[in-house]
Amino acid sequence: MLSRHLLVLLCLFLSTPLAAAPPQSFSQAKKIGWKLYERQSVEFYCGCNFNGNRVDLKSCGYTPRKNANRAARIEWEHIVPAWQIGHQRQCWQNGGRKNCSKNDSVYRRAEADLHNLVPAIGEVNGDRSNYDFGWLPQAPSQYGACPTVVDFKARKVMPRKEIRGMIARTYLYMGDRYGLRLSKQNRQLFAAWNKTYPAQAWERQRNQLVGCVMGWANPYVGQLDKRLCQQAPMAALNRH
Repeated sequence: MLSRHLLVLLCLFLSTPLAAAPPQSFSQAKKIGWKLYERQSVEFYCGCNFNGNRVDLKSCGYTPRKNANRAARIEWEHIVPAWQIGHQRQCWQNGGRKNCSKNDSVYRRAEADLHNLVPAIGEVNGDRSNYDFGWLPQAPSQYGACPTVVDFKARKVMPRKEIRGMIARTYLYMGDRYGLRLSKQNRQLFAAWNKTYPAQAWERQRNQLVGCVMGWANPYVGQLDKRLCQQAPMAALNRH
């Protein structure tokens, strides 16, 4: 899913990953994210190839829905939206995201958690907004051959099947780690996706790689092997 040729040498990024603190802000997380993903070339929602922050739309048959300029660039997507992280906290009621980022340490850690960040086509990132994920009856057509569907009226997104399990495990992890409340409906959905779409090799390898930087893994995917954080190379992730 996230990689075609991810041959990451952790020692080229951080000489002692476990000793490094996790990012303390979304801005720091994005900078680290570019380094972590610089050797891979497939974005999250549609499986398009990309180079730097430019998307090769033809590689996955993507057709811009409305905003061709935004469709052509990579943006950093929170799987669990910043809005969902923040609106349950008092800081959001007193100044929104800007206030939370400045004054709420729990929010800052959650907003900067690399387990929750992925590179995505900007247009789809924008269309997804803070909508919930879910099952939708529509056949994919909004973005050409991209299999993701956004229902603006229902405020729901049906992601491609290759990433449904990862989305579920990310939500469950973020709920546990940062005390986020998930609706009964979402918990049932994510439990089903977690079971139906178990973690594949690429997701376990991503979990290990990100875990070496953060200092902990997403336990719904697997445990962090600290020995591998001192070794290189990591195995290549298969493209999905």
